[in-house]
Amino acid sequence: MELDDRRDKVLQAVVDTYIRKPVPVGSRLLAKSADFTLSSASIRNIMADLEDMGYLVQPHTSAGRVPTDKGYRYYVDALSAQGFGMKEEKLLASLEQSFQDAQDDITSLLNDVTEKVSSMSHCLAFAVPLRADNTTLNRVQLYRYRGNHTVALLLTNEGLVTSKVLYTDFGLSQRELDRISDYLNSEFSSYTIDEIKSVVMEQMSREKALADVLITKAMQICREALVFPDCDIIFSGVSELIGLPEFADNVNSIARAIEDKHTIISLLDSLQGGLEAEVLIGCENPERGFRRLSIVTSEYRQGDRPLGRVGMIGPTRMDYSSAIPLVEVMARYISSAI
Repeated sequence: MELDDRRDKVLQAVVDTYIRKPVPVGSRLLAKSADFTLSSASIRNIMADLEDMGYLVQPHTSAGRVPTDKGYRYYVDALSAQGFGMKEEKLLASLEQSFQDAQDDITSLLNDVTEKVSSMSHCLAFAVPLRADNTTLNRVQLYRYRGNHTVALLLTNEGLVTSKVLYTDFGLSQRELDRISDYLNSEFSSYTIDEIKSVVMEQMSREKALADVLITKAMQICREALVFPDCDIIFSGVSELIGLPEFADNVNSIARAIEDKHTIISLLDSLQGGLEAEVLIGCENPERGFRRLSIVTSEYRQGDRPLGRVGMIGPTRMDYSSAIPLVEVMARYISSAI
């Protein structure tokens, strides 16, 4: 809903003031600001109108007002419409300067970036690592292990390295495992893991048609090697979040909400995706435990292909003017590094 200029200006000022200091904002405080030529009584009337419209709430009689989730949504939409321009470029330059040396792998990169962003924002920063199913195979190498066990080492083009110990009901020499590795690399290099699974399952369904016994065994090993556990999530700055004054009486419930990684991943999966940051504010979060929190998140990508998500979790009064461009820059930096 569009507001007239005076209501817009008062609402923006209330949100800005409350973000800086989380105490109810009074009309007299705003009237003293150089940004306003209105009297305290005029501002008080406008704040009452905004309360009637659902943008502000008065927690106590004769107290000032605080923004509602609807008020924050209006504020965030106005910020996004204005754009962040040079602010993003400065943040990107700061990240690039912090990480002049390339990390060894994607997990190290995500850990380092979330730690840096958390220290910059004083909020919780998170990253959902690469989903193996979305990555493309660079190389697989098989090694003989104890008895009928085989170690499969997979490297993807996006920098994901993973290993698994497989059990088979047949023993293979290292020479045979090398042959199988060479076959899988020649057949499936640069395929996504999902695509490889589809081909393998098709091959397995007509296994009897495979003339080479070793290829049949290669298909069986490949099928087992490409089963990965559920996606995890990387956090940095949990203590920053639960230490905020508004959570002093509710630390345990906030901590439990954050620890439920599957719920967070499910919530992130429900978002539309895209290059611009998405913001969920308070009651917009479908999960009850997040109703006092806001989430700012964006995808990191390889070209047009989404690989994972990064973002920040903070109170509904988080500094969106810094959080939104910072999250977008996180995603841009990681995409570029990959």
